[in-house]
Formats: sequence, C-alpha cells, structure tokens
Amino acid sequence: MKIKLDRIISIATLGASLIAVFLVLKKPAPVATPQPAAAVAANAQTFQEKIQQLDTPKQPGQAPAEVHLSSDEVSAAIAQAAGAIPAVAKPPAANQGTSGISTSSPEAAIAPGSTDIKDYQVNFDGDVARGQFLTQIGGKDVYVTLAGHLGSKDGYATFDPTEFKVGDLTVPVSLVNSALQKRLAEQRDRLKLPDSVGVMKVENGELVMTQK
Repeated sequence: MKIKLDRIISIATLGASLIAVFLVLKKPAPVATPQPAAAVAANAQTFQEKIQQLDTPKQPGQAPAEVHLSSDEVSAAIAQAAGAIPAVAKPPAANQGTSGISTSSPEAAIAPGSTDIKDYQVNFDGDVARGQFLTQIGGKDVYVTLAGHLGSKDGYATFDPTEFKVGDLTVPVSLVNSALQKRLAEQRDRLKLPDSVGVMKVENGELVMTQK
C-alpha cells in the first residue's frame, strides 16, 4: 500500500509541476488594450503637458496644482521613453545563477541584472496600479503581472504589492515581496520624484500627482 501511495504522490507531483510550467509559460489576459501608434503619440504629448503644470510656480495664496493621469497616458509615456532610451539589461550566462536565485523561481523575474523588460502595459483600477511586461526567465519569454498600491514618501515613489503573477500562475506576494522591496531599494535613485511633486497616488482609476 505504501508503494502504491508513494507512486500516486509522485505522479501527482509530476502533474502539478507540468501544470505549473504550463501556467508560467501561458500568456495571461492583457491588463490593458494596446493603443494605436497615433494614440500613443497623442497620449504621450498629453502626459508631458500635464506634468509641466507641476513645474509652474504657485502664486501667493494659490492652491498646489494637481494633475490626473490616465493609464493610457502613463503607458504611452513609458512606451515613448523606452523607444528613446532603451533599457536592456544583459542576461547572465546560462550556467550562472542570478544572486543564487534559480531561473525557475518567481524571484528571477525581479532579480538584479536578470531581465530584459519589454511590451509594458499599465492599468489603474480604483486605487490599484497594475503593470504587465514581457521578460525572459531561463531563456523563455514569460509575462509578469504585478499589482499594488503606488504612493510616495520623503520624495520617493513607493510600491506595496498586492498581486504577483508569472505567466498565468499566481504567486503569493509573501514569497516575492522581500526580494521586490530589496530590488526597489537598490534602484532608489530611479524612484526619486521630481522636486515639483509632493504627493503621488492612484485614486479612482487615475494617477494623481500634487504639486509640492
């Protein structure tokens, strides 16, 4: 009986592993509708115009300027920046790990120097920011979806994750949060907000930025 039970457990484990691999490699539902090139250009321009409002000096007694950015405008700005300044990190050699992290681990998607991010999409739902991007893990193209609360503290952007998916496989946030926060700390300079921005948050499906 023990032999049969061990055999069943082995088969079940193999089946679960195959399902997990399938889900990881499966393309998930997109978090946003792709924009035509003309719309990307228009939304990127609108993004820049709104951001410039924060740079306009306040008049005495005037309330701080506040801008509301849609997910389409933010996605367009990211797409434009990526096209103008490609940020492609060189992946490690196949026989090398990434800071001791296996390429089959969800943490490989956020490990330093391990990712070539492209096809980035952004969506705002209520007070939650959700991003999805295509990267390579273990030589395979994999979509990563990350959602959470975007905010600001002491002049820097903050992110508190509520969801993490690799492909179509949901990964408990508790398994990756420490690695994600460590990665954000390492990239802190990139999270510095412009001097003109005092508060940043996602509210009612929009990114809201308030002048300092």
